[in-house]
Amino acid sequence: MTMSDPIADMITRVRNGQRVHKSSVSTPASKMRGAVLDVLQKEGYIRGYTSSVDANGKPSFEVELKYSEGEPVIAKIQRVSRPGRRVYSGAEDLPRVFNGLGISIVSTPRGVLSDIEARKQHVGGEILCRVF
Repeated sequence: MTMSDPIADMITRVRNGQRVHKSSVSTPASKMRGAVLDVLQKEGYIRGYTSSVDANGKPSFEVELKYSEGEPVIAKIQRVSRPGRRVYSGAEDLPRVFNGLGISIVSTPRGVLSDIEARKQHVGGEILCRVF
């Protein structure tokens, strides 16, 4: 079965895993999901992720979730751009999440970046999700 929004599926798996205090969650692998996970790891929202093969022989990522004093590090993660409504922003107009306490993950011509990196490199793009 094909998915219409694989990024939203991964975000939901992470959100649900943290709500029940799992140490890790599994999600199907793709280049875009890997790029989003790289940004989450670089910004300190997850411990990391590893590539593996699931029981059906398909590639997957095992995402290690991060907690601080028993509470999930990711308080809120939300999909912004969807297949039915794409949201684009220029470098100057990138939204600040909770006045800079959170990040937006942006798909740019230079790769998937956090909003902070996109502003430094003066590139805009599609706003994939918001993390706080």
